[in-house]
Amino acid sequence: MNDDPLVYEYRIGKRKPYDYDFSNRASNTPQPCPFCDVPHLTGIYRCEKDMIWLHNKYPTLRDTEQTILIESSDHQGDISTYTVESNRALMKFALSCFQKMNNSGRFHSVVWYKNFGPKADGSLRHPHMQLVGFYQQDAYRQIKPNNFTGYEVAKSGPIEMNLSEHPVQGYQEVNIITADNTHLSVWADLIQKGTQYVRAVLSHGVDSYNLFFYPLKGGEGTCCKIIPRFYAPPYFVGYKLSQVDDEETLHWEANRLHGFITNGIRFD
Repeated sequence: MNDDPLVYEYRIGKRKPYDYDFSNRASNTPQPCPFCDVPHLTGIYRCEKDMIWLHNKYPTLRDTEQTILIESSDHQGDISTYTVESNRALMKFALSCFQKMNNSGRFHSVVWYKNFGPKADGSLRHPHMQLVGFYQQDAYRQIKPNNFTGYEVAKSGPIEMNLSEHPVQGYQEVNIITADNTHLSVWADLIQKGTQYVRAVLSHGVDSYNLFFYPLKGGEGTCCKIIPRFYAPPYFVGYKLSQVDDEETLHWEANRLHGFITNGIRFD
């Protein structure tokens, strides 16, 4: 098993544009958003309406193939604010792009994730996801089955939402699982509700989150994990020890999330 760290190509990374207003990056000058300049995009693999899957112009990780999925033409858009129909279309489109890359046989592993907000390691505000193929690395080697289990929030057929008892980082991580990649509309709706909850309700609202998507059962199912981003705790930074809230708090949070997501989502 290759457990070497990922190598970041600084000479490429320093050329990347960014448009977040980071107070600690005052020496850098924000640049125009390249994802708004659609006529000049290059390396496009696939388009559907205003969703575009394309090659990452700034491939900063060695031994990878990095791609970008532009979610929308709305520069200020987000999964939490899209229409239900637009978000459903996005999740289906992104899943099909991931499956195409993951099933190509060209990579040891493929990851699909999203950064949102300044604490999530994002550089561009324009809504986008990333699909990255690793030629050597098993990107899932630290991930365990119990990272996807926890306090049940809602369940219907192959769809489940829970609050993780064994988070990857901590503290409150929301899992939305489709066991066989069916009922994708409900799955997408729960992801949207989860991001709305994180942004507006959890800890009085947070300004940053990540989405991570994990193939399950050899690709038959998919888990979307929503990780609210705070400053990482020192136990995780120094020792890779994740933290989780106590059982009483998790139970209370799961009930609160259940009430939030069942207001507007119908489980058939």
